[in-house]
Amino acid sequence: MNSAFATPTASLDDPFYYLTNFRFVLAWVGERHADLLSADEREFLNQFDNLPRASQALLVRMVMRKGELFRLGKLSYTEVGDSGDAMAPLMTLGWVDNAPALSIDELFNQLRLAELRQILAEEIRAAGLSVSSSKTVLYATLVSRLTQAAPLQTWWPEAPDRVVRLTVMNICDRLRLMFFGNLRQDWAEFVLTELGLQRFEVVPFTPQSRAFQTRQEVDTYLALHHLRQRLDEGESPVDLHREVPPPSDNRWLATRRARLLLQLGREAERSGDSALALTLYGDAGSSEARIRQLRLLERLGEHQTAYELATQALDSSPTETEHQALTRILPRLRRRLKLPAVASDPEPDHVRWDLTLPGPQSVERAVVAALSEPQAPVCYVENSLITGLFGLLCWPAIFAPLPGAFFHPFHNGPADLYRDDFVARRRDAFDGCLARLEDGSYRGVIRAAWREKQGLASPFVHWPIVDEPLVELALECIPAEHLRACFERLLGDLKANRAGLPDLIQLLPDAPAGTPRYRMIEVKGPGDRLQDNQRRWLAFFHCHEMPVAVCYVRWQPEEAK
Repeated sequence: MNSAFATPTASLDDPFYYLTNFRFVLAWVGERHADLLSADEREFLNQFDNLPRASQALLVRMVMRKGELFRLGKLSYTEVGDSGDAMAPLMTLGWVDNAPALSIDELFNQLRLAELRQILAEEIRAAGLSVSSSKTVLYATLVSRLTQAAPLQTWWPEAPDRVVRLTVMNICDRLRLMFFGNLRQDWAEFVLTELGLQRFEVVPFTPQSRAFQTRQEVDTYLALHHLRQRLDEGESPVDLHREVPPPSDNRWLATRRARLLLQLGREAERSGDSALALTLYGDAGSSEARIRQLRLLERLGEHQTAYELATQALDSSPTETEHQALTRILPRLRRRLKLPAVASDPEPDHVRWDLTLPGPQSVERAVVAALSEPQAPVCYVENSLITGLFGLLCWPAIFAPLPGAFFHPFHNGPADLYRDDFVARRRDAFDGCLARLEDGSYRGVIRAAWREKQGLASPFVHWPIVDEPLVELALECIPAEHLRACFERLLGDLKANRAGLPDLIQLLPDAPAGTPRYRMIEVKGPGDRLQDNQRRWLAFFHCHEMPVAVCYVRWQPEEAK
């Protein structure tokens, strides 16, 4: 039976609004992910339900804050009341450790400088430091001397406060992951929605709609996440590589695994471990990893191996991005191997404008001021107008309630947006939307979508730029066949092709019959060059005879101003 996502009914006027939101997540996960929960996690849900409200609230306050260590004196909330009383049931359950061992790092994070000077006075004197030394100097000097972790009461027997450790953060993070399908989103999503700062499309769903289908998938996600954290903290890619989970049948997790292997490979390459980097790039198997592998092989002089791999990649229907890189690499390799040159398609020339303008200032703003006319306005639209019109026309296809696409109330877009089968799964729906461009009804559809969906989160519609007057003028001036060509190119590679579009568009509603009623303008300031994704769009526009120019700006010399 289908139902619709509905956000919890908490109000920010309710001092326990955050507790309402937390309970909503627990109920959601308990209902839809019960088969993925361990006995400890199910027990957590049951025990949380039986806690006094003040204890529930204090726990959630800690969960929503950063880290796992807290000074009890700083856990002061009017609606909770006495924090010590509220904490007692949490300590009884073992969810809070009342006397956690603190390392020197944790001690420095929890205490103020004056407190550190007091409790470490003897160590400071023994190290020959001044009593007025900064916290940074104290830490740098004492970190190698104070290597034993101990409770605050041991460090500071007369401490007027306690430091406690939340021991169930890993369970709360796992529940949050099962709800959101990622660890990027947190409890702030609820608050932003309640404030009206974020609004989301309401998408029908079935009880089976969820991010993970097995507990192993959750475990794999967490393992990949923690490995990335450890890489960011400076651990060696050699050590981390040994712990990378095996390949998964879940394509989404396979993509995350490939991304981690790419990141490990880049770090290995930077550290000079070329052999490991090549292994990691090869294991990643993504197009970006293949290109990095080829470039590294080039630098190592492994030209024959690189040539064979590049030729295989070129023959395997690469993406536009990978194809562009391969067509640059292969001629170099052929020269190195003394192979006959192969003619390549020349990059099409683009219309070039050279402007000398007063500056320095924002080059886009300067060009808008120089070229805009009352009946031919120039608008700043970088990556927003074409994608916005696409998002409005194809809204029903993008927000189609397919399995694995939507599974909580806070989706900016479908979870599978950048997976290889995103378009294929919705091909009929996209074809139906694009057919509106053939029968002329697309203008009405886009206008209606703008009015009905205005302000809702979308991966393609940037509302501050795509306002109603711009939409109206664009629909008047850009031919349907040009829109269709652009939309089909977007669908060819949504992640890569949504970027690289020209900065500006000039709309010419009064242009003479038979002449273009718009032109797109890419702007380049002094010393700026076209990026690869911009070159691909320019080549596309040239191929489809769509009006575009590249405007190169120079600033007027001081004496000419």
